[in-house]
Amino acid sequence: MPKEQGTGADMKFSSAVTMALLLAAPAAAQETRTRDHTVTVTSLVPAIAGKKSSLYVRERALPSVLKNGAGDKVVLFVHGAGTPAEVSFDVPYQDYSWMGYMAAAGYDVFSVDMTGYGRSARPSPMNDKCNLSPELQKDFGVSCPQTYPGALTNIESDWNDISAAVATIKKLRHVDKINLIAWSQGGPRAGGWTANHPDQVARLVLLAPAYNRTAKADAPAVLPVPGPVFNTQSYDQFIANWDRQAPCPGQVDPAAAASVWSEMLKSDPVGAKWTPAVRRASIASSGWGWTEAKVKAMTTPTLMISGINDKQVIPERVRDFYADIGAREKVFIDLGCSSHNAMWEKNHLILFKASLEWLDNGTVNGASNTMLKLGY
Repeated sequence: MPKEQGTGADMKFSSAVTMALLLAAPAAAQETRTRDHTVTVTSLVPAIAGKKSSLYVRERALPSVLKNGAGDKVVLFVHGAGTPAEVSFDVPYQDYSWMGYMAAAGYDVFSVDMTGYGRSARPSPMNDKCNLSPELQKDFGVSCPQTYPGALTNIESDWNDISAAVATIKKLRHVDKINLIAWSQGGPRAGGWTANHPDQVARLVLLAPAYNRTAKADAPAVLPVPGPVFNTQSYDQFIANWDRQAPCPGQVDPAAAASVWSEMLKSDPVGAKWTPAVRRASIASSGWGWTEAKVKAMTTPTLMISGINDKQVIPERVRDFYADIGAREKVFIDLGCSSHNAMWEKNHLILFKASLEWLDNGTVNGASNTMLKLGY
């Protein structure tokens, strides 16, 4: 296995050079534009299975790209378990938009919200506070039995949503393959989809992928999986979860955090009117499909990043993924002074630049198969 690069005095010099190179953002980021799309999907979500549903897809690119395309420089962002894609990847604060960074570099950039998130369809069980866990029900002063029997979505319905989004993008841009960038639960979503459709993905970038070597091959016999239907997060819960992962001075810009939360509420106007104001997210049962065996069989060039302070997907899980994936082209980045929310923190430009080099060249710092320490 490749050894991690950068220790001692060499590490200090390398870090200084790396910071100087990586913090140079693509020019003309202010010139990118956003365009919204609605994608129709025949849903596999148990509550609406077989029915037509809608997904929100955001596109961001330079005006010339929106008009003429970017050739094969097409990327789709896939979000994690709580935060919709346009909030995760397109924060409108300074240079914190990952989508904006990639768009300024000439990519045609898309993001998709899974069913039950953001501006995509939200099946009716999500409007009933009785479908929260008993603990979360207390936040809203209710105590009542569930009206729907279990987790709203699952990994297979997520893969079906991604298939619909990818098919639309490929048709729109006349390409055979796209690139995927994903975060957290987006790991099994985008990574699992890639394992199932390797002929449709050129390169893959996974930030804090939620990989589990014990994942089962087959879905449970009964769906939905019993348990709460959806969850919520208030501002206080959002900040408390982040604070426990941010020990470094200056790791989090309070203004950036405020921007993220503002966009979170904009993405959920129903939850924003609850007391307390919250963002809602469907609970997506997973734990199957993206197995160790499937990861070992993956050959798609993959960049993976783990924040050293991440307490939601611990770095050891991402290292397991690096060890298991069968791709010859694979890079693991140990990102210093970063949490699970690395794209919203002070080292975000290191992350963005690494992802751009990966999609452009299949390398980070010129290497295509290595483990790196950056941002220390």
